[in-house]
Amino acid sequence: MPSQIYTTAQEGSGHMKNHKRRQFIASGFLGGFTSWLYPSHAVAEDRTTPHEIEGPFYPVMPQKDKDFDLTHVTGRRGPAKGKDIWITGEVYDSAGNPVEDAMVEIWQANAEGRYNHPHDPNPAPRDQNFQGWAIVPSGTAGGFRFHTVMPGSYPAGPGWERPPHIHFKVMKRGFVELITQMYFPGHPLNETDRLLQRKTDAEQKLMIAEVLRERDSDFHYRIVLERA
Repeated sequence: MPSQIYTTAQEGSGHMKNHKRRQFIASGFLGGFTSWLYPSHAVAEDRTTPHEIEGPFYPVMPQKDKDFDLTHVTGRRGPAKGKDIWITGEVYDSAGNPVEDAMVEIWQANAEGRYNHPHDPNPAPRDQNFQGWAIVPSGTAGGFRFHTVMPGSYPAGPGWERPPHIHFKVMKRGFVELITQMYFPGHPLNETDRLLQRKTDAEQKLMIAEVLRERDSDFHYRIVLERA
Protein backbone atom coordinates (compact mmCIF):
# COMPACT_ATOMS: atom_id res chain seq x y z
CA MET A 1 0.00 0.00 0.00
CA PRO A 2 1.23 3.57 -0.65
CA SER A 3 3.16 5.17 2.21
CA GLN A 4 2.57 8.84 1.52
CA ILE A 5 2.44 11.27 4.43
CA TYR A 6 -1.05 11.92 5.72
CA THR A 7 -1.96 15.33 7.10
CA THR A 8 -4.81 15.53 9.61
CA ALA A 9 -7.75 17.82 8.99
CA GLN A 10 -7.50 21.34 10.31
CA GLU A 11 -9.31 24.63 9.92
CA GLY A 12 -8.98 25.72 6.29
CA SER A 13 -9.21 29.24 5.00
CA GLY A 14 -12.34 29.70 2.94
CA HIS A 15 -12.51 31.24 -0.49
CA MET A 16 -15.56 33.28 -1.36
CA LYS A 17 -17.67 31.46 -3.88
CA ASN A 18 -18.02 33.17 -7.21
CA HIS A 19 -20.91 31.78 -9.22
CA LYS A 20 -19.45 32.68 -12.62
CA ARG A 21 -16.14 31.12 -11.63
CA ARG A 22 -17.91 27.94 -10.60
CA GLN A 23 -19.78 27.72 -13.88
CA PHE A 24 -16.57 28.25 -15.82
CA ILE A 25 -14.61 25.59 -13.96
CA ALA A 26 -17.49 23.13 -14.02
CA SER A 27 -17.54 23.37 -17.80
CA GLY A 28 -15.10 21.66 -20.15
CA PHE A 29 -12.12 23.64 -18.83
CA LEU A 30 -11.36 21.06 -16.16
CA GLY A 31 -11.51 18.19 -18.58
CA GLY A 32 -8.80 19.85 -20.62
CA PHE A 33 -6.76 20.73 -17.54
CA THR A 34 -6.68 17.20 -16.19
CA SER A 35 -5.95 15.77 -19.62
CA TRP A 36 -2.91 18.04 -19.76
CA LEU A 37 -1.68 16.66 -16.46
CA TYR A 38 -2.58 13.07 -17.29
CA PRO A 39 -2.84 12.56 -21.07
CA SER A 40 -4.96 9.61 -22.13
CA HIS A 41 -2.16 7.98 -24.11
CA ALA A 42 -0.30 7.46 -20.81
CA VAL A 43 -2.97 5.04 -19.61
CA ALA A 44 -2.51 1.48 -20.73
CA GLU A 45 -5.05 -1.29 -20.39
CA ASP A 46 -5.93 -1.33 -16.72
CA ARG A 47 -7.95 -3.10 -14.10
CA THR A 48 -11.38 -1.69 -13.37
CA THR A 49 -11.86 0.23 -10.15
CA PRO A 50 -13.07 -2.10 -7.36
CA HIS A 51 -16.68 -1.84 -6.28
CA GLU A 52 -17.70 -1.11 -2.71
CA ILE A 53 -20.95 -0.84 -0.78
CA GLU A 54 -22.94 2.36 -1.07
CA GLY A 55 -23.18 2.68 2.70
CA PRO A 56 -26.12 3.88 4.80
CA PHE A 57 -25.62 7.62 4.32
CA TYR A 58 -26.25 8.21 0.63
CA PRO A 59 -27.82 11.70 0.44
CA VAL A 60 -31.60 11.76 0.80
CA MET A 61 -32.20 15.40 1.77
CA PRO A 62 -33.33 17.71 -1.07
CA GLN A 63 -30.39 19.80 -2.20
CA LYS A 64 -30.18 22.26 -5.10
CA ASP A 65 -26.48 23.03 -4.76
CA LYS A 66 -24.55 19.99 -6.02
CA ASP A 67 -21.76 21.64 -8.01
CA PHE A 68 -18.04 20.78 -7.86
CA ASP A 69 -17.30 23.13 -4.92
CA LEU A 70 -18.41 21.52 -1.66
CA THR A 71 -16.72 24.15 0.52
CA HIS A 72 -19.50 26.71 0.04
CA VAL A 73 -23.27 26.49 -0.03
CA THR A 74 -25.21 28.93 -2.19
CA GLY A 75 -26.97 31.48 0.01
CA ARG A 76 -24.57 31.08 2.95
CA ARG A 77 -21.64 33.35 3.66
CA GLY A 78 -19.28 31.12 5.57
CA PRO A 79 -16.93 28.48 4.17
CA ALA A 80 -17.00 24.88 5.32
CA LYS A 81 -14.86 24.03 8.33
CA GLY A 82 -11.79 21.91 7.82
CA LYS A 83 -8.80 21.57 5.56
CA ASP A 84 -9.40 22.50 1.91
CA ILE A 85 -8.48 19.78 -0.55
CA TRP A 86 -8.81 19.23 -4.30
CA ILE A 87 -9.69 15.90 -5.89
CA THR A 88 -8.67 15.69 -9.55
CA GLY A 89 -9.14 12.65 -11.72
CA GLU A 90 -10.29 11.04 -14.93
CA VAL A 91 -12.69 8.32 -16.02
CA TYR A 92 -11.39 5.68 -18.43
CA ASP A 93 -12.53 2.39 -19.86
CA SER A 94 -10.37 -0.68 -19.32
CA ALA A 95 -8.58 -0.11 -22.64
CA GLY A 96 -7.34 3.30 -21.49
CA ASN A 97 -9.81 5.39 -23.50
CA PRO A 98 -11.23 8.48 -21.73
CA VAL A 99 -14.95 8.35 -20.98
CA GLU A 100 -16.73 11.63 -21.65
CA ASP A 101 -20.00 12.72 -20.02
CA ALA A 102 -19.95 10.13 -17.27
CA MET A 103 -21.86 11.39 -14.23
CA VAL A 104 -19.38 11.52 -11.37
CA GLU A 105 -21.10 11.80 -8.01
CA ILE A 106 -19.46 12.09 -4.59
CA TRP A 107 -20.68 12.35 -1.02
CA GLN A 108 -18.75 12.39 2.23
CA ALA A 109 -18.68 13.21 5.92
CA ASN A 110 -17.70 16.71 7.00
CA ALA A 111 -14.43 17.53 8.75
CA GLU A 112 -15.88 16.25 12.04
CA GLY A 113 -16.92 12.91 10.57
CA ARG A 114 -20.66 13.72 10.32
CA TYR A 115 -22.78 13.11 7.22
CA ASN A 116 -25.62 15.40 6.23
CA HIS A 117 -28.05 12.54 6.68
CA PRO A 118 -31.02 12.30 9.08
CA HIS A 119 -30.01 8.83 10.26
CA ASP A 120 -26.34 9.44 10.96
CA PRO A 121 -25.97 8.58 14.68
CA ASN A 122 -22.62 10.35 15.03
CA PRO A 123 -22.99 13.07 17.72
CA ALA A 124 -20.37 15.22 15.99
CA PRO A 125 -21.70 18.63 14.89
CA ARG A 126 -23.12 19.24 11.43
CA ASP A 127 -21.61 21.95 9.27
CA GLN A 128 -24.32 24.05 7.63
CA ASN A 129 -21.71 25.56 5.29
CA PHE A 130 -20.59 22.23 3.90
CA GLN A 131 -22.31 20.99 0.74
CA GLY A 132 -21.45 17.33 1.32
CA TRP A 133 -22.70 16.09 -2.06
CA ALA A 134 -21.73 16.91 -5.64
CA ILE A 135 -22.40 15.67 -9.17
CA VAL A 136 -20.37 16.71 -12.23
CA PRO A 137 -19.98 15.31 -15.77
CA SER A 138 -16.58 14.13 -16.92
CA GLY A 139 -14.98 16.29 -19.60
CA THR A 140 -13.86 15.47 -23.13
CA ALA A 141 -10.70 13.81 -21.80
CA GLY A 142 -12.62 12.11 -18.99
CA GLY A 143 -11.52 14.70 -16.46
CA PHE A 144 -13.30 15.82 -13.29
CA ARG A 145 -12.41 17.92 -10.28
CA PHE A 146 -13.87 18.60 -6.85
CA HIS A 147 -13.05 21.21 -4.21
CA THR A 148 -13.93 19.89 -0.78
CA VAL A 149 -12.58 19.41 2.76
CA MET A 150 -10.70 16.49 4.25
CA PRO A 151 -13.43 14.23 5.68
CA GLY A 152 -13.14 13.24 9.31
CA SER A 153 -13.00 9.70 10.60
CA TYR A 154 -15.99 8.35 12.53
CA PRO A 155 -17.03 5.34 14.65
CA ALA A 156 -18.70 2.59 12.62
CA GLY A 157 -19.09 -0.06 15.32
CA PRO A 158 -17.37 -1.54 18.37
CA GLY A 159 -13.63 -1.25 17.88
CA TRP A 160 -14.01 0.15 14.39
CA GLU A 161 -13.16 3.71 13.36
CA ARG A 162 -13.62 4.39 9.66
CA PRO A 163 -10.73 6.27 8.01
CA PRO A 164 -11.34 9.42 6.00
CA HIS A 165 -12.87 8.46 2.66
CA ILE A 166 -15.08 9.81 -0.12
CA HIS A 167 -17.90 7.85 -1.74
CA PHE A 168 -18.04 7.79 -5.54
CA LYS A 169 -20.85 6.76 -7.87
CA VAL A 170 -20.05 6.88 -11.59
CA MET A 171 -22.66 6.26 -14.28
CA LYS A 172 -22.49 6.21 -18.07
CA ARG A 173 -24.66 4.39 -20.61
CA GLY A 174 -22.86 1.33 -21.90
CA PHE A 175 -20.91 0.82 -18.68
CA VAL A 176 -21.54 -0.99 -15.41
CA GLU A 177 -22.47 1.52 -12.70
CA LEU A 178 -19.57 1.95 -10.30
CA ILE A 179 -20.01 2.56 -6.58
CA THR A 180 -16.75 2.75 -4.70
CA GLN A 181 -14.87 4.58 -1.97
CA MET A 182 -11.70 6.62 -2.30
CA TYR A 183 -9.21 6.57 0.56
CA PHE A 184 -6.30 8.84 1.44
CA PRO A 185 -2.70 7.61 1.34
CA GLY A 186 -0.85 6.84 4.53
CA HIS A 187 -3.70 7.23 6.98
CA PRO A 188 -3.17 4.82 9.91
CA LEU A 189 -6.85 3.85 10.04
CA ASN A 190 -6.56 2.40 6.53
CA GLU A 191 -4.67 -0.53 8.07
CA THR A 192 -7.57 -1.51 10.33
CA ASP A 193 -10.58 -0.58 8.22
CA ARG A 194 -12.81 -3.63 7.84
CA LEU A 195 -14.01 -2.64 4.37
CA LEU A 196 -10.68 -1.67 2.84
CA GLN A 197 -8.90 -4.67 4.36
CA ARG A 198 -11.34 -7.05 2.66
CA LYS A 199 -9.71 -6.05 -0.62
CA THR A 200 -6.52 -7.52 -2.04
CA ASP A 201 -3.37 -5.40 -1.98
CA ALA A 202 -3.81 -4.72 -5.70
CA GLU A 203 -7.42 -3.61 -5.20
CA GLN A 204 -6.45 -1.36 -2.30
CA LYS A 205 -3.92 0.45 -4.47
CA LEU A 206 -6.69 1.23 -6.96
CA MET A 207 -8.88 2.69 -4.20
CA ILE A 208 -6.28 4.93 -2.55
CA ALA A 209 -5.73 8.37 -4.08
CA GLU A 210 -2.32 9.66 -5.07
CA VAL A 211 -0.85 12.88 -3.77
CA LEU A 212 -0.65 15.30 -6.68
CA ARG A 213 2.73 16.97 -7.12
CA GLU A 214 3.67 16.17 -3.49
CA ARG A 215 1.11 18.59 -2.08
CA ASP A 216 -0.91 17.27 0.83
CA SER A 217 -4.01 19.18 -0.29
CA ASP A 218 -4.18 17.96 -3.92
CA PHE A 219 -5.11 14.37 -4.69
CA HIS A 220 -5.53 12.43 -7.90
CA TYR A 221 -7.95 9.54 -8.39
CA ARG A 222 -8.22 7.54 -11.60
CA ILE A 223 -11.44 5.64 -12.26
CA VAL A 224 -11.66 2.73 -14.68
CA LEU A 225 -15.13 1.55 -15.70
CA GLU A 226 -16.22 -1.86 -16.90
CA ARG A 227 -18.21 -1.98 -20.12
CA ALA A 228 -21.69 -3.47 -19.80
